[in-house]
Amino acid sequence: MADRISLKEKIGYSLGDAASNFYWKTFEFFLMIFYTDVFGISARRWHHAAVTRIADAVADPAMGAIADRTKTRWGHFRPYVLWFALPLAVAGVLTFTTPNLGGSAKLVYAYVTYSLLMFLYTAVNIPYTALMGVMTSNSQERTSISSIRFIGAFTAGVFVQFFTLRLVKFFGNGNDARGWQLTMVLYGVLASSCWRSASPAPASGSPRLRSSIPTSSAIWATSSAAGRGWCWSACC
Repeated sequence: MADRISLKEKIGYSLGDAASNFYWKTFEFFLMIFYTDVFGISARRWHHAAVTRIADAVADPAMGAIADRTKTRWGHFRPYVLWFALPLAVAGVLTFTTPNLGGSAKLVYAYVTYSLLMFLYTAVNIPYTALMGVMTSNSQERTSISSIRFIGAFTAGVFVQFFTLRLVKFFGNGNDARGWQLTMVLYGVLASSCWRSASPAPASGSPRLRSSIPTSSAIWATSSAAGRGWCWSACC
């Protein structure tokens, strides 16, 4: 493993946390507002969120194990970040789209799209988080990477909290359903671009491609993501 990581690489990696928060902070602060005020589901009926988060207790470690056993010329974890970033963006748009359906059909649509969104979020975020464990064996470098990651996550989180409703109003121009849909299109483009920057394909023969991948990296990533999931689930 490389012991030293350039500042450019650290900043690039931190963009992955920014990408995660374009989704995570939107879930945390605005998902219930969207479902109750725009989509038209009462909070009393929306108990499926808790069920989906419970399912993540299985999905998160399973994703960590799958990624840990994946062997490609791009490494163990990087392919998932690159392959699933765009499907995640599509799922985000579908989740925040209000279909012309009624009654139970609308609830089923919400459940299916939300479940797909969370599955794809797991498929990207678990491998992304595990990447840090194989970037360097230097503990000081890992601490530095973590610090810069926090800046990326915090910046995106503030952006989402401050601009989301303003963007909905701007894009919707009186139509909140369309405003939410187009806002998630924007967030999907931004998040996909950030994840692309966080996981650049290394040059052929890069020593990092030949590095062994410690299982502890995937386990740590899984426990970290699961902790965030349970915390968010408790707030729903």
